[in-house]
Amino acid sequence: MPSTLTVHGLDELKALAGAELGTSDWIEVTQDRINGFADATGDHQWIHTDVERAAAGPFGAPIAHGYLTLALFIPLFTGLLEVEGVSTKVNYGLNKVRFPSPVRVGSRIRLAARLAAVDEVPGGLQITVDGTIEIEGAPKPAAVLQSVSRFYA
Repeated sequence: MPSTLTVHGLDELKALAGAELGTSDWIEVTQDRINGFADATGDHQWIHTDVERAAAGPFGAPIAHGYLTLALFIPLFTGLLEVEGVSTKVNYGLNKVRFPSPVRVGSRIRLAARLAAVDEVPGGLQITVDGTIEIEGAPKPAAVLQSVSRFYA
């Protein structure tokens, strides 16, 4: 079971530049989670929500939305790194995102991450994280991404 790395303040965060953060715990992508994402976004495409039709479709089962997989980056990442002693944490954006393999319903995914860069910004730090969202037992990852977040004092 991975343990969360906790840093206290911006100086400790800055010292982690280039560090491998390891891999998160596995989480299961259920049909309920997929349906909830479909309801939240209005994307009810059959490959996600119609279990019978998706079973006969190109992936053999319903698949998670790519953006659901991407949204799961945050809960997976917070299992790897906790930054205490800051006033605000915000998502700043993404530099790259690819979805090499679909996530079939019932699959388990986890995040492998590296703190690629830590840069000073007015009032805080900006981190760039290289992340790979892996699918248990699959040869290709669900997502490969570079996420950018900011932490303010």
